[in-house]
Amino acid sequence: MTLDVAIFFISAIVAVFGATMMITVRNPVASVLYLLVSFAAQAVLFIQLGALFLGVVLIIVYVGAILVLFLFVVMLLNLRGGEDLGQPSRPMSRFSKYLIGALLLVELVFVIRGSAGGTDQTVTGMMGPVVETFGSVQDVGMLLFTTYLYPFELTGVLLLVAIVGAVVIAKRETEREAAQKKQLVEERGHSSEEKVS
Repeated sequence: MTLDVAIFFISAIVAVFGATMMITVRNPVASVLYLLVSFAAQAVLFIQLGALFLGVVLIIVYVGAILVLFLFVVMLLNLRGGEDLGQPSRPMSRFSKYLIGALLLVELVFVIRGSAGGTDQTVTGMMGPVVETFGSVQDVGMLLFTTYLYPFELTGVLLLVAIVGAVVIAKRETEREAAQKKQLVEERGHSSEEKVS
C-alpha cells in the first residue's frame, strides 16, 4: 500500500466518521466540531486529486466562515444541550476519542515512513494523470458562474434566510423574557402596594 492510498483511505474514513457523528451527537457545538473534522478530511481528498484551489476554498470558506456562522447561531440561540462537565465519558465518546487518536497515529507513521523512505513524492491523486486545469480558479469560476449559477445564488439566499431566521427567533425570545420581567415587576409592585394599604 502506497502512502497516497493510505492517506486516501484514512481521509475517507475520517470524513465519513465526522459526518456520521455530526448527525448522531446531541450537543450542537460538538456537532459543528465534527462537521469541521469532516470538512478538513474532504479538503485532504481534494488536494490529493490535484484540486488545490478547491481544497483551500473548502478550508477558508466552509471551515473559516460557514462553521463560524453555525457556531454563532448556536451560541445566539443558546443551544448547548446538556452540560456534562466533570461527568465520566460515555462509551461512544471514549470510543470516538480512541479511534481518532489511532487514525492520527497511523497517518503520522505513514507520513514519517514516506518522507524517510525516499519514495517519489511528486505523484498525487488516486486517478492517475488529471487534466492540467482541473480544480483551477478559471475552471471553478466558469462552472460556478455559468452552469451552476442558480444553485450558487440559491445557496446564498438560503444562508441569508437562515441568518435572518436565527436573529428573529433570538429577538422573539428576548422580547418574551422582557415581557415576563415586566409582568413580574408589576406583580411585585401591586403586592407591595397592598401591603402598604
